[in-house]
Amino acid sequence: MSAAARNPGNSAASEDSGATHPQGSFFGRRKGHKLRSRQADLIDRLLPRLSLDIDGQCPPDLADLFDCPVDQVRLEIGFGGGEHLIAEALGFPKVGFIGCEPYVNGMAKILTQIEAHSIGNIRLFAGDAAELLAWVPAGSLARIDLIHPDPWPKRRHWKRRFVQDANLAAMARVLKKDGEFRFVSDIADYCAWTLAHLLRSPDFTWTAERANDWRLPWDGYTMTRYGRKAEREGRHAAYLRFRKT
Repeated sequence: MSAAARNPGNSAASEDSGATHPQGSFFGRRKGHKLRSRQADLIDRLLPRLSLDIDGQCPPDLADLFDCPVDQVRLEIGFGGGEHLIAEALGFPKVGFIGCEPYVNGMAKILTQIEAHSIGNIRLFAGDAAELLAWVPAGSLARIDLIHPDPWPKRRHWKRRFVQDANLAAMARVLKKDGEFRFVSDIADYCAWTLAHLLRSPDFTWTAERANDWRLPWDGYTMTRYGRKAEREGRHAAYLRFRKT
């Protein structure tokens, strides 16, 4: 399976052409297999209620995006099949979650789970995470997760990796003091790339104090389908946590 097929939602932009969603997202640009009729119905019926319109004004308090009261808001960039995001939303009902994913098939999958579990603390954005970060108010997020992102392994594509100095500065702007950026990957080169970028950033501190802090998942971590596949094939992920200083 290609890196893009594994978790396409973390690329900064799409090379494909296609029509854009009325709210400026990447709908139609990143599409895999044909949607089932129920999935297409959810895209038409449920997604408009949950989708963020970043062409409009962002509320000063992100908690106002949610119908239910939430104590804090987190962001997951490129949620893929949605396993981790759904588990987090169910496990922390007083936390609001924003999921960013440009693949329409990923959106269809997570909408199915949101409806099945009657989840009210998730909002969705089907587009470029960098644009979403620019829309979010400063100091408004408690945590940002980037789980098994597309590593863009070819050197000429490294500029498409989400972990870039500009995106780190954007994340630092929107994270609260002592908020966290969490990164998971089984691609050693991308882990080294991420560490190099974060360690030179004046805005983040790596929290690891011993090897197991990055070799083992953090407490309560939900393993994704891709993560389980990587383990079966003998690839070991790194679990990196960085605190906003």
